[in-house]
Amino acid sequence: MKHFDTNTFKVTKPIKLSEISTKFDLGASKKEIKKELEDVREDLGKLQDTLYAHGKYAVLVCLQGMDTAGKDSLIREVFKDFNTRGIVVHSFKVPTELELKHDYLWRHYIALPARGKFSVFNRTHYENVLVTRVHPYYIMGENIPGVESVDAINDEFWAKRFEQINNFEKHISDNGTIIFKFFLNISKEEQKNRLLRRLELKEKNWKFSPGDLKERKLWDKYQDCYEDALNKTSKPHAPWYTIPADDKPTARYIVVKTIYDTLKKYTDIEEPELDDDIKANLEEYKKQLESE
Repeated sequence: MKHFDTNTFKVTKPIKLSEISTKFDLGASKKEIKKELEDVREDLGKLQDTLYAHGKYAVLVCLQGMDTAGKDSLIREVFKDFNTRGIVVHSFKVPTELELKHDYLWRHYIALPARGKFSVFNRTHYENVLVTRVHPYYIMGENIPGVESVDAINDEFWAKRFEQINNFEKHISDNGTIIFKFFLNISKEEQKNRLLRRLELKEKNWKFSPGDLKERKLWDKYQDCYEDALNKTSKPHAPWYTIPADDKPTARYIVVKTIYDTLKKYTDIEEPELDDDIKANLEEYKKQLESE
């Protein structure tokens, strides 16, 4: 397996998505990549237990990508060794009537992880500067004061929304949430192949929607919006990573390694010490149980 620095994929300066490869050669077979994934995944699961016991940090994992980018299967494979009490996955779809009665960040805020826990956002608060930017008339459903027509949804509107998202992430970061943001970067050709598989394989037919083809026609617009979002919201406390996702095993391995390598740097995450009086009487407690 070829060694690589996960910072290779971190957005630290303005990028152009058209210049970033959707492929990455790990120099290993799929079987070898799967084995490495399993090893790191197991280590991450153990670290999760420690983080849960420690109870001071929360971890938020944000996943974004075009349709068929592999978010669902990545969640299944990366977090397979987690204790379910310590992780919750939220799949954000079209806002409900109740959610539209609140500001657009409300439904994401109430889904944030408690200290000691992980939350995975499958599609995230960034949908509010992606799909709504491609289809600005969706914003009218939010019934925002001062936004009386689509004409009011201009560059100033989006700049303010980016500022609000940055402030939101800075606030939760300052209060103990470790943030990972992964953009699963697939090529248009690979998306075509995955959509065809959904049509060709009966067991995958349910995943297909004619709406996928309508959104595919807007590929270039989505790429522009993603590029703008990545450039304007990748911050040291909440960095974006562009993950080459044409090969699913490779994408999963890069994501799990990025999370694990980053969390290992938090050397203060450790299991809490027992109180001195409990520690001093461990043998006594053991005798009580053995004498039953």
